[in-house]
Amino acid sequence: MPDTAPPPRPAPDPPATDGDRTQSPDRAQNPPLRRPSKGTTFTFGSGPFTFGFTAALGVLTAWLLVQALATTASMLILIVVSLFLAVGLDPAVRRLHQVGLPRWAAITLVFVAVIAFFAAFGVAVIPALSQQAGDFVQRLPGYIAQLQNNPQVRDLDQRFGLLERLQSYLLSGDLGRQVFGGLLGAAGIVVNAVFSALTVLILTLYFLASLRSITRTGYLLVPRSRRPRVQSLGDEILRRVGGYVAGNLIISLIAGVTTFFVLSILGVPYALALAIIVAVTDLIPLVGAGIGAAVATLTALFVSLPVAIGCLVFFVVYQQVENYVIAPKVMKSSVDVPAAATIVAALIGGALLGVVGALLAIPVAAAIQLILSEVLLPRQERH
Repeated sequence: MPDTAPPPRPAPDPPATDGDRTQSPDRAQNPPLRRPSKGTTFTFGSGPFTFGFTAALGVLTAWLLVQALATTASMLILIVVSLFLAVGLDPAVRRLHQVGLPRWAAITLVFVAVIAFFAAFGVAVIPALSQQAGDFVQRLPGYIAQLQNNPQVRDLDQRFGLLERLQSYLLSGDLGRQVFGGLLGAAGIVVNAVFSALTVLILTLYFLASLRSITRTGYLLVPRSRRPRVQSLGDEILRRVGGYVAGNLIISLIAGVTTFFVLSILGVPYALALAIIVAVTDLIPLVGAGIGAAVATLTALFVSLPVAIGCLVFFVVYQQVENYVIAPKVMKSSVDVPAAATIVAALIGGALLGVVGALLAIPVAAAIQLILSEVLLPRQERH
């Protein structure tokens, strides 16, 4: 028989370790997944569906946010105005508190003064406006007769029949319906204005009473390492904004008092109402003083042409005195915004939020200027 080699023996199994002894049969059959190597990356949401869903969700959120802001824009404006008024009235409260009054008594005294101003505005302006409207309606036939005696108007009337059309329109029922609709619209505007004024007064009172706690809570949201720097910067911004608002109120008060005395001397009717209108419009940057002067001068024109010219000369002279004498002395410790920045800020604020935006634009520009000079520019110099 031929010699045959024995078959090779299988290699012995390696000795089992403690971890292998404790493994279950399922784990032995299905070993755990290994970690990917350094060159392998797994990205969650990298598919086109997930990307599209995330983008659509972001667009929907942005749209809902814009709709919410558009719906509550009027109320947000009232809140911002109330907050600025509270910041502007806070220096007066601090002064009274330093004199010796408790803070609640100082807030009450300042708030009573604000309510008295609004009450005086309503008592002086509303009856004067209603009386002037009634006088205009009574004098309207006389104005038409004066137009008939004018040669140019008579020539146009002969060509186009303007006065005949005007008289027929005044005697028709369309004028009454339009006047009634206008009165309803004016009543709605008055009710809305009264509601807005009451809302601003109430919010201003609450903000003024809790201004310290609001600022303290805001500073607590800043990390402790940066809190002293942010607190000093925030206090300086509040001081400047408050000084600007208080200074504007003082300048407007001076304008109103001066206008009242001059109009009373010139014999212009409704001097108190016109003085309050001048004081309120003087708060509006750039165009406010011109609006108040135009209203007062047009009213003086009903007295006589020399009186209107004297009124116009007074406003031109006073505006120069206010711009170059009164305003620099009152505003020297509050804001120091360049003239170009003031004009640009007022234009942008007016385009965004109208009169309210123009009122708030300059203190916001002063705050931005302070942040630039105290934070951003020094950081750029260090780098």
